[in-house]
Amino acid sequence: MAGSETHHTLPAPVFADEKPNLAIVVSPYYKDIADNLVAGAQAAITASGATFEMVEVPGALEIPTAIRIAARSNNFDGFVALGCVIRGETTHYETVCNDSSRALQLLGLEGYCIGNGILTVENRTQAEVRADKDGQNKGGGAAEAALHLIALTHRFLKKTKGIGFKPASEHILMAGQSKDKNTA
Repeated sequence: MAGSETHHTLPAPVFADEKPNLAIVVSPYYKDIADNLVAGAQAAITASGATFEMVEVPGALEIPTAIRIAARSNNFDGFVALGCVIRGETTHYETVCNDSSRALQLLGLEGYCIGNGILTVENRTQAEVRADKDGQNKGGGAAEAALHLIALTHRFLKKTKGIGFKPASEHILMAGQSKDKNTA
């Protein structure tokens, strides 16, 4: 049982200079559970020094599409996907769980920083335990996952190391300019 397992949790990243902006994309299908997930995510984001905006969609299947639409705006450094899918009597559960998870994974492989906090559970009690901000806090965990990916992106992709291609504007000198800025 997962409740008796121990696991290591990385310390949450803190952003001193560049304050990331995240989109929390949530399906409030099970409103009370979604509200608890959101509370955990908001607390984790705020504690890191980041900011966020909320986006609501009807169900878990719409979350990846909403993330992709929001990503086109270039206003967000990362995304937190929150929702809950509880097993019912039909195979719809498997479709929603598998397709939403797969779509989020594909977006992640495209370079989007996404924390997946879509709960996939057998019953409401499991969902309540996982969503509780003072319990398993899966909303906070999803936000921290997105924040870690943003920090990793800043570490590996935002720094220039003096290698590779430079924009043409850096190579073009105006008439009368010297290559050495100090000798102009």
